[in-house]
Amino acid sequence: MPSILLISPSNEILLLHRVRTSSSFASAHVFPGGNLSTSQDGEIPAPNDPRRHVDGLAYRMGAIRECFEESGILLARRNDGSSDLLDVEESVREQARKDIHSGQVNFGDWVKEMGGTVDTESLIPFTRWITPTNLPKRFTTQMYIYFLPLTQTSRTTNVPSKTVIPTPTSDGGLEHTAALFAPCSTWLSQARRDEVILFPPQYYLMSLLSPFLNPSPFLPEEELQTQRDKVLGFVKGDGGDGKGIPWADKVMSPIGILMRKSDRRSVLGLEKPGPELKGAGRGGDEKRVVLVKFSKDGPRNVEVRERVEILAEEKEFQKKNPAEKL
Repeated sequence: MPSILLISPSNEILLLHRVRTSSSFASAHVFPGGNLSTSQDGEIPAPNDPRRHVDGLAYRMGAIRECFEESGILLARRNDGSSDLLDVEESVREQARKDIHSGQVNFGDWVKEMGGTVDTESLIPFTRWITPTNLPKRFTTQMYIYFLPLTQTSRTTNVPSKTVIPTPTSDGGLEHTAALFAPCSTWLSQARRDEVILFPPQYYLMSLLSPFLNPSPFLPEEELQTQRDKVLGFVKGDGGDGKGIPWADKVMSPIGILMRKSDRRSVLGLEKPGPELKGAGRGGDEKRVVLVKFSKDGPRNVEVRERVEILAEEKEFQKKNPAEKL
């Protein structure tokens, strides 16, 4: 399955509020994304196919289709030579969301009929996540970043102006009850106050982007682009863990490495790619870990820290509390 970290023209990020009856990520806030469809997205690599865990056209088509179905935001370019986003009348767009979700209409064909091209080329791969083996339901999820353009050329005046996108909306309660853009820092703060539920992948990825993106509707375009350039510079690196694996190729399969005695939070290591990719030369993040307390209501007290700091803290705690066993 694919998922998109969708960045608005003011550098905010989109999250969807999952329904509480969902079989996965119930009541959590998540990035747009979902399962692939052969009839909609093209050939899906089989479970034993090495391409299953590699960025490909089916993942890209599925990511953009799911984003459209779930939020109403269409990531497609006009075919008039301008390369601007395709603008579709609201009533037509909303009917298409329903028809594509039900399988009555093919997403790619519909975009062509509207005079556009699905903008798969603008998706930036940003890690892959494989569900740990101790969970009954497992996924391989390709994450992408997509920057909505800062400016858009008007069809009537032919003058560039700030991009105005449709207000994201839920899918009518099928899978989500709300869709909202907000700064990464706001989402993270709300999670720390237990106002929203963020699972480790969402919290982790937004914590990586948050230092670079400081959104404001009043910032000049140059400053917003500078922030985006910093994100792109970071994504081209390897996270500073010394393994040389770029973020586009990092694969994370979170695994518990210890239970903190100080606050009873699990410490999840992110360096392993999962058994499916054993010997493939791929790995995750050896520098950072995710701290989380799992409860019946979902993950709480999520935090991203450097591995060496956590191990040092636990060693110090053990020294001061010798009766506690790690």
